[in-house]
Order: sequence, then C-alpha cells, then structure tokens
Amino acid sequence: MDKPDNMDADLWQYLSKPQQDLLREGHYLTNNIIRQSTFIFQDYSFLVFPYAKAYEGFLKKIFYDADFISHLDYISDHLRLGKLMSPNISDRLGERSLYIKIKEHINTELADMIWDTWRLGRNEIFHYFPHNLRSISITQAEEIINQLVRTMEEAYKGLKPFLKRGPLAVQS
Repeated sequence: MDKPDNMDADLWQYLSKPQQDLLREGHYLTNNIIRQSTFIFQDYSFLVFPYAKAYEGFLKKIFYDADFISHLDYISDHLRLGKLMSPNISDRLGERSLYIKIKEHINTELADMIWDTWRLGRNEIFHYFPHNLRSISITQAEEIINQLVRTMEEAYKGLKPFLKRGPLAVQS
C-alpha cells in the first residue's frame, strides 16, 4: 500500500520510512480490521497510537530540519517535546521554547494548532488516570486521526521555507 488517501503527497515524501510505516499501519488497522469487525470496543484510543507516534516523529524531524532543535535534541531519549511546545511555560523556556519559535517564524495560529493537536492526540490519549479514564468512540478516534494528519500538513506547509536539511530542504 502506498500513502493513505487522506495524506498530502508532498508531506508523504518528506516523512521518514518509519513514519510512513506507522501511518500505513494505522490506516490499515482502521480501514481493514476495525471497519470489517463486528466486535465493539469500549475504547478506540489504540487506533490513534500509530498516528500520534508518527506525529511525534514528524515534529522532531521537522523541528530539527528547520534548526529549531539541535542534533543532540533530535537523537536524545530525554527530549520532552511537549514541554518545549507548551504555551503555558514558553516564557520560562525562553529561546528553547518551540511554541515561541513557531509563533515568531510563522504565526500564533500554527503554534496553537501544533500544541492543541499534541495535547488532544497524545497527552489526552496516552495518559491513564483512575479517576478519569478517557475512552473514545471510533468516530472520535477518526476525528483525532484527521486532526493529526491535518496538523502535520499545515506544519509542513508553514515550516517548509525554513528547512535546512531533509529530502525537501530549501536550497539557498
């Protein structure tokens, strides 16, 4: 299978093979396994996981390719992308804040979109709290998946002029 139908071709070329594989697997799982099954799950969060993981990988890659993070940050097992993207602590982070970098280089709308998608598609899906088990329906899972893809497309369009490395880097 090539790229999922809902994916922009230019963005697809930019993604690494592991990121493409995650998106293909998520697309296959949703469209070929879940849609053909008669089993009803209580929580469809698992459908979001491959997309959320690809989103995180995409963000690390594009932030690195745009020189928003260093090579050491990119390969680090300790980089906390959510922390660096959070508008809530951007003032404390100063020049390390990805939220501020996106806001200054592109606009506040894209910075908010990237953060909101991170919060919705990752933080609210992955975390478990005994007092607040957030289960999502298949419709909600598909909405979150679409938001993850849409945000990757918008982030790619917005950051493309700043890419200094990667397969589609702007040549000066």
